[in-house]
Parts: sequence; C-alpha cells; structure tokens
Amino acid sequence: MRIDAFNKISEVYKANSVKSTVKKTGSGFSDMLEISQVGKDYQAAKQIVARTPDIRETKVNDIKERMEAGTYNVTIEDVADKLVEQTDNQN
Repeated sequence: MRIDAFNKISEVYKANSVKSTVKKTGSGFSDMLEISQVGKDYQAAKQIVARTPDIRETKVNDIKERMEAGTYNVTIEDVADKLVEQTDNQN
C-alpha cells in the first residue's frame, strides 16, 4: 500500500486526530441483588434438611429393642400395604 494513499484516506476519515476521553466518575447505576422471600424460605428449608440426619436413631433403637424382646411383629400384608401407600403418595 502506498503511504500517500493511506494519508489521504486518513484525512478523509480524520483517523489521525486523537480524541480525548473523559473519565466519568460516580455513575448512577450499581449492581444489586435481591433474593425473594420464596428463595429465602427455600434456603432456610435446605439448611434444616442438611442438618437433619438421614436415620432417625430413636425409631431404629425402638424397633431393635422390640425385635430383641420378641414384641415386634409385622405381617407381610402390613409391609405390602405400606409400600402401596408410599407409592400412591409419591405420584
């Protein structure tokens, strides 16, 4: 490319002039985050569930004691009824 052609194009588009920039301070916008009440409730419930043990030790110990004493009697029909009941509740 010829230098003189570049200079002529630069003059047409005024590409050689340097524009000064002004630094703007104190813009009126800022980032903001708001969590809805539903989100706060969900977060609180999630924390409670995380602290709750998966196994209820008192219930397990009670069943163990009844099994050892021979007073824990469950029929297969009772087990089947509970399974059907839980399956119906999940759907």
